[in-house]
Amino acid sequence: MKKFIKYLLLAAVSLFVIYSILIRQPVFQDKILETAIDKMGTSKSMSYLPEEDALTAVVCGSRSPINDPNRAEACILVQAGDQIFIFDTGNGSAQNLQNWNTPWNRVQGIFYTHLHSDHIADIAEFHMSTWIAGQRDSKLKVYGPDGVQMLTDGIELAYKKDYFFRNKHHGDKLAPLDVAGFNTHTVDLENSVLIDDGNLKITAYSVSHDPVDPALGYRIDYKGRSISISGDTIYDQNLVNNSKNVDVLFHESMSLELLDIINKAAKKTGNLVAEIVTVDILDYHTPVLDVVKAANEANVKHLIFYHHLPAPRNQLMEDIMYRGVDDIRKNWTASNDGTMVIMPIDSDEINISSVN
Repeated sequence: MKKFIKYLLLAAVSLFVIYSILIRQPVFQDKILETAIDKMGTSKSMSYLPEEDALTAVVCGSRSPINDPNRAEACILVQAGDQIFIFDTGNGSAQNLQNWNTPWNRVQGIFYTHLHSDHIADIAEFHMSTWIAGQRDSKLKVYGPDGVQMLTDGIELAYKKDYFFRNKHHGDKLAPLDVAGFNTHTVDLENSVLIDDGNLKITAYSVSHDPVDPALGYRIDYKGRSISISGDTIYDQNLVNNSKNVDVLFHESMSLELLDIINKAAKKTGNLVAEIVTVDILDYHTPVLDVVKAANEANVKHLIFYHHLPAPRNQLMEDIMYRGVDDIRKNWTASNDGTMVIMPIDSDEINISSVN
């Protein structure tokens, strides 16, 4: 037995010495890297999104403007069948979707709830990813409230040189100028159904986020499954009415308790910005228990909190933020970046998981 162990150790040492010599050889280095890149390519061809016919949503950004280094700002990806739609493009959300190997060629459009910076910041990155990596065959469709045309016009102006340089370098095959830019649609709530192809229906509705007016929520119906997305709002009866009986409601959440603690700390430390902001935001966001009230009144099957004010960084903060929710609601989830819900058609299943 001792001899066996001795020979085993000798073999291990010999293999280590051989490997140490080979790893310094250019041919061996190149071969290892080629193998690794081949595996990366195979991995990237496999999407995290389901292949089955389903209505799927992924939280690509779960925080509000209050910083959290582990979260991006507001963004929800919705896949209906094989079509992908993006709802808001907060800072960091495009990088999340890039890291998760999102199939950019399937992105059909972007929908904005309103034009606060934490909901629009990554628009240029989404344009780039769908244009170059996604090789889209037309301008990127964008839907949003009054002012969205100013947003897209401004981005096109700011990136005009970038579009030109990329086309000059890569040519029309990779960076065609005729599809650079946006096809922008300002939402008219008198004609609130934005897409309706018989299977998929996307409807806009107004929410209360004064002085931001208009501010929008969206309802997505696909083959009997449904999602409602609140955007930023106070408790709003119109949201309740437009979210009736949906499978999943994504609703912003605000913790009065945590904001009060932050406000007190800001006063002690002389942080004037935090002191003012933590008071000002109270009148145009929804306290957690009011979110639950809205979800219950709408008879929502599952409630998912996002756009956390503030985003909990540990279990203690999460316990404080969602204190009392379990007393009045059973089916709910506090989302993180990567929280995913899959709703297969011809089924009542609501499957919650995570991309990460």
